[in-house]
Amino acid sequence: MLKEIKHIQDTADLLYSESQVESALDNMAKLINNSLADSNLLLLCVLNGGIITAGKLLTRLNFPLTIDSINASRYQNKIAGGTIEWLLEPKTSLTDRTILLIDDILDEGITLAAIKDYCIEKGAHKVYSAVLLDKEINKTKPITAEFVGLTVENRYLFGYGMDYKGYLRNAAGIYACKDL
Repeated sequence: MLKEIKHIQDTADLLYSESQVESALDNMAKLINNSLADSNLLLLCVLNGGIITAGKLLTRLNFPLTIDSINASRYQNKIAGGTIEWLLEPKTSLTDRTILLIDDILDEGITLAAIKDYCIEKGAHKVYSAVLLDKEINKTKPITAEFVGLTVENRYLFGYGMDYKGYLRNAAGIYACKDL
Protein backbone atom coordinates (compact mmCIF):
# COMPACT_ATOMS: atom_id res chain seq x y z
CA MET A 1 0.00 0.00 0.00
CA LEU A 2 2.75 2.48 0.89
CA LYS A 3 4.29 2.03 -2.56
CA GLU A 4 0.97 3.05 -4.15
CA ILE A 5 0.66 6.04 -1.80
CA LYS A 6 4.21 7.17 -2.58
CA HIS A 7 3.48 6.95 -6.32
CA ILE A 8 0.31 9.03 -5.96
CA GLN A 9 2.19 11.60 -3.88
CA ASP A 10 5.15 11.80 -6.28
CA THR A 11 3.05 12.21 -9.42
CA ALA A 12 0.36 14.59 -8.11
CA ASP A 13 -0.17 18.13 -9.36
CA LEU A 14 0.06 20.92 -6.78
CA LEU A 15 -3.08 23.03 -7.19
CA TYR A 16 -2.67 25.32 -4.16
CA SER A 17 0.45 25.84 -2.07
CA GLU A 18 0.45 25.94 1.71
CA SER A 19 0.68 29.75 1.68
CA GLN A 20 -2.28 30.02 -0.71
CA VAL A 21 -4.37 27.74 1.50
CA GLU A 22 -3.40 29.65 4.65
CA SER A 23 -4.39 32.93 2.96
CA ALA A 24 -7.77 31.40 2.04
CA LEU A 25 -8.24 30.32 5.67
CA ASP A 26 -7.48 33.89 6.79
CA ASN A 27 -10.18 35.19 4.44
CA MET A 28 -12.71 32.58 5.59
CA ALA A 29 -12.06 33.47 9.23
CA LYS A 30 -12.63 37.18 8.56
CA LEU A 31 -16.00 36.41 6.97
CA ILE A 32 -17.01 34.06 9.79
CA ASN A 33 -15.92 36.59 12.44
CA ASN A 34 -17.99 39.29 10.75
CA SER A 35 -21.06 37.09 10.26
CA LEU A 36 -21.33 34.84 13.31
CA ALA A 37 -19.63 36.56 16.25
CA ASP A 38 -22.89 37.23 18.11
CA SER A 39 -24.58 33.89 17.42
CA ASN A 40 -23.65 31.63 20.39
CA LEU A 41 -21.93 29.42 17.84
CA LEU A 42 -21.43 25.68 18.06
CA LEU A 43 -18.71 24.70 15.62
CA LEU A 44 -19.14 21.11 14.41
CA CYS A 45 -16.05 19.59 12.85
CA VAL A 46 -16.96 17.04 10.19
CA LEU A 47 -14.51 14.18 10.78
CA ASN A 48 -12.15 13.07 9.48
CA GLY A 49 -11.63 15.44 6.58
CA GLY A 50 -12.63 18.65 8.35
CA ILE A 51 -10.19 18.26 11.23
CA ILE A 52 -7.38 20.30 9.69
CA THR A 53 -9.66 23.05 8.37
CA ALA A 54 -11.46 23.27 11.73
CA GLY A 55 -8.21 23.37 13.68
CA LYS A 56 -6.74 26.04 11.44
CA LEU A 57 -9.91 28.17 11.61
CA LEU A 58 -10.44 27.86 15.37
CA THR A 59 -7.44 29.99 16.32
CA ARG A 60 -8.48 32.62 13.78
CA LEU A 61 -12.00 33.04 15.21
CA ASN A 62 -12.02 35.81 17.80
CA PHE A 63 -15.32 35.25 19.61
CA PRO A 64 -16.66 32.78 22.19
CA LEU A 65 -17.84 29.49 20.75
CA THR A 66 -18.11 25.83 21.63
CA ILE A 67 -16.87 22.90 19.58
CA ASP A 68 -17.92 19.33 18.95
CA SER A 69 -17.64 16.88 16.09
CA ILE A 70 -19.70 14.67 13.85
CA ASN A 71 -18.64 11.85 11.56
CA ALA A 72 -20.75 10.75 8.64
CA SER A 73 -18.87 9.29 5.71
CA ARG A 74 -19.60 8.02 2.22
CA TYR A 75 -16.00 7.08 1.46
CA GLN A 76 -14.60 5.03 4.40
CA ASN A 77 -11.02 5.36 3.02
CA LYS A 78 -12.08 4.44 -0.52
CA ILE A 79 -11.85 6.63 -3.63
CA ALA A 80 -15.55 6.39 -4.50
CA GLY A 81 -18.54 7.34 -2.36
CA GLY A 82 -21.20 4.89 -1.23
CA THR A 83 -24.01 5.09 1.29
CA ILE A 84 -23.64 7.37 4.29
CA GLU A 85 -22.36 5.65 7.41
CA TRP A 86 -23.00 7.55 10.66
CA LEU A 87 -19.95 7.00 12.87
CA LEU A 88 -20.20 9.75 15.52
CA GLU A 89 -22.93 12.10 16.68
CA PRO A 90 -22.20 15.28 18.65
CA LYS A 91 -22.54 15.11 22.44
CA THR A 92 -23.52 18.79 22.67
CA SER A 93 -27.22 19.61 22.39
CA LEU A 94 -28.01 21.29 19.06
CA THR A 95 -31.35 22.66 20.26
CA ASP A 96 -31.70 26.39 19.55
CA ARG A 97 -28.02 26.67 18.60
CA THR A 98 -26.42 28.29 15.59
CA ILE A 99 -24.24 25.61 14.01
CA LEU A 100 -21.21 26.03 11.77
CA LEU A 101 -20.30 22.80 9.99
CA ILE A 102 -16.66 22.75 8.98
CA ASP A 103 -15.48 20.29 6.35
CA ASP A 104 -12.59 19.92 3.96
CA ILE A 105 -14.45 19.87 0.65
CA LEU A 106 -17.89 20.32 -0.85
CA ASP A 107 -17.81 17.67 -3.54
CA GLU A 108 -21.25 16.38 -4.53
CA GLY A 109 -22.73 17.74 -1.28
CA ILE A 110 -24.60 14.58 -0.32
CA THR A 111 -22.91 14.06 3.05
CA LEU A 112 -22.87 17.72 4.05
CA ALA A 113 -26.57 18.09 3.16
CA ALA A 114 -27.38 15.02 5.27
CA ILE A 115 -25.44 16.47 8.21
CA LYS A 116 -27.26 19.79 7.87
CA ASP A 117 -30.61 17.94 7.86
CA TYR A 118 -29.50 16.01 10.96
CA CYS A 119 -28.72 19.30 12.75
CA ILE A 120 -32.12 20.75 11.86
CA GLU A 121 -33.86 17.56 13.03
CA LYS A 122 -31.98 17.89 16.35
CA GLY A 123 -33.38 21.41 16.83
CA ALA A 124 -30.65 23.70 15.51
CA HIS A 125 -31.78 27.31 15.13
CA LYS A 126 -29.62 27.96 12.05
CA VAL A 127 -27.01 25.85 10.22
CA TYR A 128 -24.14 27.29 8.19
CA SER A 129 -21.31 25.47 6.48
CA ALA A 130 -17.68 26.34 5.83
CA VAL A 131 -15.54 24.31 3.45
CA LEU A 132 -11.93 24.79 2.52
CA LEU A 133 -12.68 23.72 -1.06
CA ASP A 134 -15.73 23.82 -3.30
CA LYS A 135 -15.32 21.40 -6.20
CA GLU A 136 -16.69 22.49 -9.56
CA ILE A 137 -18.82 19.64 -10.85
CA ASN A 138 -21.33 19.52 -13.69
CA LYS A 139 -24.45 18.99 -11.61
CA THR A 140 -26.50 20.80 -9.01
CA LYS A 141 -25.49 20.19 -5.41
CA PRO A 142 -28.08 19.76 -2.64
CA ILE A 143 -26.26 22.30 -0.45
CA THR A 144 -24.24 25.48 -0.87
CA ALA A 145 -21.55 26.46 1.61
CA GLU A 146 -21.80 29.97 3.02
CA PHE A 147 -18.04 30.17 3.62
CA VAL A 148 -15.65 28.83 0.97
CA GLY A 149 -11.87 29.06 0.92
CA LEU A 150 -11.02 28.04 -2.64
CA THR A 151 -12.64 26.47 -5.68
CA VAL A 152 -11.12 23.47 -7.43
CA GLU A 153 -11.61 21.57 -10.64
CA ASN A 154 -13.25 18.16 -10.64
CA ARG A 155 -10.26 15.93 -9.87
CA TYR A 156 -9.41 13.55 -7.04
CA LEU A 157 -7.64 15.62 -4.37
CA PHE A 158 -5.56 15.14 -1.24
CA GLY A 159 -3.98 17.36 1.41
CA TYR A 160 -5.29 19.64 4.17
CA GLY A 161 -7.66 16.94 5.40
CA MET A 162 -8.54 15.25 2.13
CA ASP A 163 -7.17 11.76 1.73
CA TYR A 164 -6.19 9.13 -0.76
CA LYS A 165 -7.34 5.78 0.69
CA GLY A 166 -6.91 7.15 4.23
CA TYR A 167 -3.42 8.58 3.61
CA LEU A 168 -2.00 12.01 2.73
CA ARG A 169 -4.50 14.11 4.74
CA ASN A 170 -1.45 15.79 6.27
CA ALA A 171 0.01 17.06 2.98
CA ALA A 172 0.72 20.80 3.25
CA GLY A 173 -1.00 21.92 0.06
CA ILE A 174 -3.87 20.86 -2.17
CA TYR A 175 -2.86 18.20 -4.66
CA ALA A 176 -4.68 16.48 -7.53
CA CYS A 177 -3.97 12.88 -8.43
CA LYS A 178 -2.78 12.38 -12.01
CA ASP A 179 -3.47 8.68 -12.37
CA LEU A 180 -7.18 8.57 -11.42
